[in-house]
Amino acid sequence: MASNKNRNAALSSIKMQAANEVGVPLKDNGYNGDLTAKQVGSVGGQMVKKMIESYENSAK
Repeated sequence: MASNKNRNAALSSIKMQAANEVGVPLKDNGYNGDLTAKQVGSVGGQMVKKMIESYENSAK
């Protein structure tokens, strides 16, 4: 089983990829309170899509 550090790194990577894909200027380490709820929601939605795709590809 992966450690929490590895999981956090993987989720952070997915989050940054998703933010880049939807055009949200997310800062990796820093204050992101200036983002709108719509921007943050689009990142979350893109993350879910990527995680579902990853699961479906690994289940084959």
